[in-house]
Amino acid sequence: MIDRSSTSSGRPLAREQLTGLVAGVAACRELWTPHYDPHATRRTYAALHRDEAVDVWAIFWLPGDDTGWHDHDTSSGAVQVVEGALEEWVLRLAVPERPRRCRAGSWLSFAPSHIHRLTCAAPRATSIHAYSPPLWRLGQYTLAEDGALRRVSVSYADELRPLDPPRPRSH
Repeated sequence: MIDRSSTSSGRPLAREQLTGLVAGVAACRELWTPHYDPHATRRTYAALHRDEAVDVWAIFWLPGDDTGWHDHDTSSGAVQVVEGALEEWVLRLAVPERPRRCRAGSWLSFAPSHIHRLTCAAPRATSIHAYSPPLWRLGQYTLAEDGALRRVSVSYADELRPLDPPRPRSH
């Protein structure tokens, strides 16, 4: 599944390596389809690989699924949409929100400082995610009553969900 020559050094992978990795895993359907549950009533996910340099996940999305605003702490990442579509919302201050629709076959990559949220934009979606170095912590964000943005540190094993109640989005 994973080309060990690219991860054997234990050094973090570059974003270009991560995008190649998620594309390769996405193409090997036998690696992630056994984890797909067509009867699931909520987002499910499966850890496909973890070593000292990278971890790889398959995530199966349903309408309404939303990660909430988050970062990946010290990890860079890449996401390949395999089926359906996701929308990526990037945290921008004082400018209108501009979601990016990622359809099957498209990908995105990001640095550790990237703050975003992903939502399901189709009846179902499947995506492959890779993070390097492997995730240990993530930051989730909430907007306090006084308008201040607050970061909450969570474990990589915690399921990401919005910390704030949904607010109407402007397009």
